[in-house]
Amino acid sequence: MYSFGSRIRYSETDSDGRLTLLSLMDYFQDCSTFQSEDLGVGLSFLRERKMVWVLSSWQIAIERLPEMGERVSVGTFPYDFKGCFGFRNFFMQDEAGSYIAKANSLWTLLDTETFKPKRPSEEIAQKYKLEERLPMEYAGRKIAVPQDMEIKESIVVKQHHLDTNHHVNNAQYVGMAMDYLPEHFSVTGMRAEYKKQALLHDILVPYVQVSKGEDGTVTYVVSLQDTQGGVYTNVEFEGRRNYAEAG
Repeated sequence: MYSFGSRIRYSETDSDGRLTLLSLMDYFQDCSTFQSEDLGVGLSFLRERKMVWVLSSWQIAIERLPEMGERVSVGTFPYDFKGCFGFRNFFMQDEAGSYIAKANSLWTLLDTETFKPKRPSEEIAQKYKLEERLPMEYAGRKIAVPQDMEIKESIVVKQHHLDTNHHVNNAQYVGMAMDYLPEHFSVTGMRAEYKKQALLHDILVPYVQVSKGEDGTVTYVVSLQDTQGGVYTNVEFEGRRNYAEAG
């Protein structure tokens, strides 16, 4: 397991003074990047060998979002390799060691010249110690997209959406999808399924549907598609509207 300690910064919080979902995702992504760098199989190593790990899916379960100034620890570890796929858990804990959030993720190793999946070499696989996966309720990777979705205004990919791989960063898709959540909506779970990469100046067409469960939970499904109906990313949010904070 790899972990590091931190303190929630003001710049990472929302209007309620709590860590944003995107900042939580940044912590998780930074943690796995730090681990790979420290093991000597980070960005430069992969770039020299014309390889890149791309995220295929996220599942994040949130107990609560910490407040500004809270001290937390962030950790990650891989728990399986299958062919070109790597499976990785993440977590954030408070000072008492209680879980704030847990996550499951699936990554695919790609050849950057052919853009085809490839199996990690022994040089890569032997660097990581596989551990038992976190106890959590594991959801399926596929997100069911409803037929009767509402189309929203198109989004043009800008420079600030891109990462070092020159495509839209995985968290940026989630950020785009979050724009369709109501104010003071408390996210308790998020899943994202990544289908294809969006590049600079691509046009993303959002489709949105909301449904309510018998237990009071609300689910938003956002499908970010190209102009021909091909899916870039599907995102599902579960949570509740915080009426006390909404006034």
